[in-house]
Amino acid sequence: MIECPYCSHTTHRVTDKRNSPEGIRRRRECLKCQKRFTTYEKIDKGEIWVIKKDGARQKFNIEKIGIGVTRAFEKRPVSQEKIKKMVNEIEEQIRRKGKKEIKSFKIGELIIKKIKRLDNIAYIRFASVYKDFQDVKDFKKEIGGIK
Repeated sequence: MIECPYCSHTTHRVTDKRNSPEGIRRRRECLKCQKRFTTYEKIDKGEIWVIKKDGARQKFNIEKIGIGVTRAFEKRPVSQEKIKKMVNEIEEQIRRKGKKEIKSFKIGELIIKKIKRLDNIAYIRFASVYKDFQDVKDFKKEIGGIK
């Protein structure tokens, strides 16, 4: 049941409905206080489980990927729009596989390839965490591989 965020009344009417990247967007008007608010309806895409290095399983969380990728691009000349688009593409690729489980390193490989295409500095930042760099030699080796 949807409640008005202003008065908590549960009776409202839909004034506008359209598709958006977040799902189906509905503008609603509360029949009690007449204030308008927006709701989004998302399609349940099913659960995917990530198999970690140690064999542990956890639910796939696109927000976790978004945080890691955003951190790699901090203070880099890449727009939030491009970053968000890249994260969405990663999720689409994972879901297109149609599997209920995916190994974490497969996700990491998808991410690192996409980051490398956008920005070399962000790539090195992400790679240093993803590949668990231990010293400067690891950085030099990775930098040497960038073309």
